[in-house]
Amino acid sequence: MEWFTSADYWLSRLVFQRGLAAVYLVAFVVAGNQFRALIGERGMLPVPEFTARVPFRRAPSLFQLRYSDRLFAGCAWSGAALAAAVLLGAADAVPLWAAMVMWAVLWALYLSIVNVGQVWYGFGWESLLLEAGFLAVFLGNDETGPPVLVLWLLRWVLFRVEFGAGLIKMRGDSCWRDLTCLYYHHETQPMPGPLSWFFHHLPRPLHRVEVAANHVAQLGLPVLLFTPQPVASVAAGLIIVTQLWLVVSGNFSWLNWLTILLAVPAVDGRRAAEVLSLPAPPSTPATPMWFAALVLAVTAFTLWLSYWPARNLLSGHQLMNYSFNPLHLVNAYGAFGSISRSRYEVVIEGTDEAVVTQDTVWRAYEFKGKPGDVRRLPRQFAPYHLRLDWLMWFAALSPAYARSWFVPLVGKLLDNDPATLRLLRSSPFPGSPPTYVRARVYLYRFTTWSELRATGAWWHRTPVRDFLPPVRRSHAGDEVG
Repeated sequence: MEWFTSADYWLSRLVFQRGLAAVYLVAFVVAGNQFRALIGERGMLPVPEFTARVPFRRAPSLFQLRYSDRLFAGCAWSGAALAAAVLLGAADAVPLWAAMVMWAVLWALYLSIVNVGQVWYGFGWESLLLEAGFLAVFLGNDETGPPVLVLWLLRWVLFRVEFGAGLIKMRGDSCWRDLTCLYYHHETQPMPGPLSWFFHHLPRPLHRVEVAANHVAQLGLPVLLFTPQPVASVAAGLIIVTQLWLVVSGNFSWLNWLTILLAVPAVDGRRAAEVLSLPAPPSTPATPMWFAALVLAVTAFTLWLSYWPARNLLSGHQLMNYSFNPLHLVNAYGAFGSISRSRYEVVIEGTDEAVVTQDTVWRAYEFKGKPGDVRRLPRQFAPYHLRLDWLMWFAALSPAYARSWFVPLVGKLLDNDPATLRLLRSSPFPGSPPTYVRARVYLYRFTTWSELRATGAWWHRTPVRDFLPPVRRSHAGDEVG
C-alpha cells in the first residue's frame, strides 16, 4: 500500500506530534492549576451542578458518571504526565496500537474536561486542540509511514482555521475592509503582551500593511495548501511566519502555536530534512490492514461531518468558533469578526472598613495578565491560558458575559477563598477578608511615548461607571451592572 503512506512527511509528522503533545501538556497543567476555583466542588460554576442539568449525550464526559475534585485533579495531572511522556517519544517506542491508545486517552481526558468546563472552556482553541488531537490518533508512529489521508485532513483543519477567520473579518467589521483595524487591536485585544504597546505605536501606514498581509495569509494562502509541492510548503511556511507575528504581539493561549503545528504537516519533510542536513527517514514496515481500515473509516467520518462547517463557510450568517457536535470534531473557527475601538477594564476593589463612606479607602485586586496597575508592563503568558483574566475582558464588554460567574467570584473574594486568590497576582487583604467588595469600569488606553517617559506608566485610565456597587457577604447575590 505504497499510495497509502508517504515517507516524505516523516519529519513533519514527528514535529507535529511532539508539538501537539507539548500543547496537551500545557492544557492539562492549566486545568490542574485552575479548576478548583472555577469549576470545582466549591468553585464559581461547580461541575456537579452542571452535570445535574446537562445530560451525557449533550456533554459526554467521564465526570458525568462521577465527580470529585480529587478525580478531576487525577485526570488533569495524569493527562499532563502522559502528554509529557509522548513529548519525550514514548508513543514512538511502543507498538502502533499502543501509541494510538496513548493519543486516544489524551483526547478522551481533555474532552471530559472541556465538556464540563462551561464558559471557562468556551474558546475556539479548546475545540481546535480536540480536533487536532483526534486526528493525531490516526497519524501513526515510527512503525508506519504517515497516512496521506490524515495529512490531508490536517490541511483541511488548517484551512478552516485560517479561511474561516479571514471570512469572518471581511463579513464583519468595516475596519477590516478599510485596513484600519490595527489602529485599535493591539490596544484593545483581550490580553496584551509585553510588545503590544510598541506594536500599537507603529506608524499607521504599517498597520494598514499588517491588515492587508493578514487578508493574504487568511484568504489566499489556505487555498494553496491543497496545491502540489513545493507550493504547499511555501504557503505553510508563510502561515507559520504570520502566526509567529501574532505570538509576539499578544497573548492568545495556544491558538497561534497550534495553528503553527497544523501547518507543519503540509511541509515536505524530506526537503526540509535535506535543507537541515538531517538523516534520511527511517524505513517503516508495511502498513497493517487494520490500521488502513481505521484511517479510511475516520476519513469517511470526517468528510461526512465536514458538511456543516463547509456550509457555514458559505453562509452569510457565518458562525465563529462553533462545534456542531459534542465531540468537538470538524468545527467552525474564526476570530475578531469585530474590533473594539476602546478598551474597558473591570477593576475589583475591596475595603476592610466597617462602614462605606465617601472617604472609604478602596484597594484593588491585581490580576496576573489583564491590565490593572497602569505602571505594570503587560506580561507574556501564552501558551499558558489565564481563564479568569480572559473572562474579565468579556465582562468589561458587557455584564451579560459575566452574569453567571461574577457574583460567585465576588463571594469568593469576600471569603478570601485560597483557590480563588491563587488565580490572582495579588490580594490587598492577605490576612483577613475584606468587609466590602466593589467593581468599577475604567477606560484604559496605552500612554504615548511622552507620557511613558514622564510618568513611567504604560496605561492611562479614567473611571467610567460602577459595575457592581459595594457588597458584603450577606449581599453578594446582588445583580451585576
